[in-house]
Amino acid sequence: MSAGAAPAADLSEVRVLLCDADGCLFPSEEPAFEASAVVTNRLLADYGIDRRFSADELRAAATGKNFRATALELAGAHGVRLDLDDLERRVEDERREVTEHLRRVLAPDPEVVEPLTALGARYGLAVVSSSALARLDACFEASGLAGLFPAAVRYSAEDSLEMPTSKPDPAIYALAGQELGVAGPQALAVEDSPTGALSAVRAGLPAVGMLQYVAPAEREARVAALHDAGVAAIVSSWRELAGLLGSA
Repeated sequence: MSAGAAPAADLSEVRVLLCDADGCLFPSEEPAFEASAVVTNRLLADYGIDRRFSADELRAAATGKNFRATALELAGAHGVRLDLDDLERRVEDERREVTEHLRRVLAPDPEVVEPLTALGARYGLAVVSSSALARLDACFEASGLAGLFPAAVRYSAEDSLEMPTSKPDPAIYALAGQELGVAGPQALAVEDSPTGALSAVRAGLPAVGMLQYVAPAEREARVAALHDAGVAAIVSSWRELAGLLGSA
């Protein structure tokens, strides 16, 4: 199915939009990985791992995952066991450095704020993310979306669960659905990454792939990967999603 095509699932029962944050609601992935690569490379060097990542390389390897999951995955691939207390300190370092960087560089985007304001008049809105709540708070303030996504409907796989995890684990979508009182076709996940889409699908929710902030050179591969993850449709923008739901 190409972007803008009719959905493969019936979206007429949707009551709530469960939106991914980074790369979906705001263009935070590129600047976030600029800051995260510094912390990641410092960790690799300290553990004697002879590998360094540029921001783009880290984004390709870690999109949809949080820093903890990425660090454990990279260490495991090199046969290194991380000290868990040290890892938690580095998680805090990465969170702080990325959050401050995003606070400086993000700004409101009318191509997101306007269609989401219209969607918010018809549907409940919530955010379901692998990112920490402090990072989300900074991003929502900087992007002008804080009023549409108040703190009570921000779900973080890092902070909202008893045991922190990361997408594609479906736990954070399951928690959001439970607390919001929606399940199955009553909730629609909006995800830019295959990892995130898979998280929603595994939780039994229909998902739509969002290309608003996906670079043109990456779109063909992203569309194929989103289809493989099981999305019901793919749209190129939030305005296109509003039109798709208006015809459902």
